[in-house]
Amino acid sequence: MAARALDATGAAELVHAATAAPSMHNAQPWHFRCHLGHRTVEMRADMERAMPAADPEHRSLHVGCGAALCNLRAAAAAAGWRTRTELLPAEHEPLLLASVRLTGAEPGEETDAALAGLAEQIPSRHSSRWPFAERPVPPADLADLVEAARTEGAKLVFPDAWHAASLLELVQDAEVRDAETPDRAEELARWTHPWPDTADEGVPGYAYGPRRRGGTAPMRDFGGRTEPPGRTSAPFESVPNIALLGTAHDSPPEWLRAGQALERVLLTATRAGLAVSLTSEALEWSDLRALVRDPLTDVGQVQMVLRIGYGPRGPTTPRRPLSEVMEII
Repeated sequence: MAARALDATGAAELVHAATAAPSMHNAQPWHFRCHLGHRTVEMRADMERAMPAADPEHRSLHVGCGAALCNLRAAAAAAGWRTRTELLPAEHEPLLLASVRLTGAEPGEETDAALAGLAEQIPSRHSSRWPFAERPVPPADLADLVEAARTEGAKLVFPDAWHAASLLELVQDAEVRDAETPDRAEELARWTHPWPDTADEGVPGYAYGPRRRGGTAPMRDFGGRTEPPGRTSAPFESVPNIALLGTAHDSPPEWLRAGQALERVLLTATRAGLAVSLTSEALEWSDLRALVRDPLTDVGQVQMVLRIGYGPRGPTTPRRPLSEVMEII
């Protein structure tokens, strides 16, 4: 069956979905080039939005771009396209992270129905920095999250209580180091906006959530020394539901796979009525990252720490206009 044409409106819808993905400090480090005649969307890294202090190897940048790639694929599947995705397709062009070709269904083939079914969750998925209820997540929902990660080539595991508690200490250690490292503190300040403004990037004050007052939930405090107006404090969970997302190896292709797995997990969680917060502070220091790995599991490299539960999903954070993140050829 011949594939239908890709027009500018369709391309914009795909990129709009892609840009709803989470990224470190909501920097949105991506740029999309849409080749309408070839029905291909290329995703490149926007290095002006990299974090050289906290993310010198650009691991988190790749994870964020991988999450955007998952959204694009989900939106394409929901629109009736099949996708053929190639990661890092050009050795001579390292900023070209992925190429997605849209095709029609061949005889006997269908679109990815499971991924297409998650597309409607994209507008509702928001990172939550609020307290969650003190209740466990049903095993069936946890199994769905594990399967979502596995489908994208990653693993999601749930550390035992002892290791989960140690994660908080690692996060606290990382927060102290960050505050005492001038270039990291300046980097964070660039991407946080405590006061009302019209920024279309970064983390706005209304999305910081309350300052933690008790509890053991690992959380990055975006408030620092400058608080947004009216910010309060609140007790967080004493026994948070923690998950570790990891891959067998540690390389740019694996980081992109981890990002796709992360977003598929997040969309699956949203569908199940779960809220999720992400924390990567301890992963941004190589010695601490090695300790984040749970020795009782077979996850090779931890790429993200998730807190999962029942509570507010968090507000919508700003996104850059499509005119800044895509071009049509």
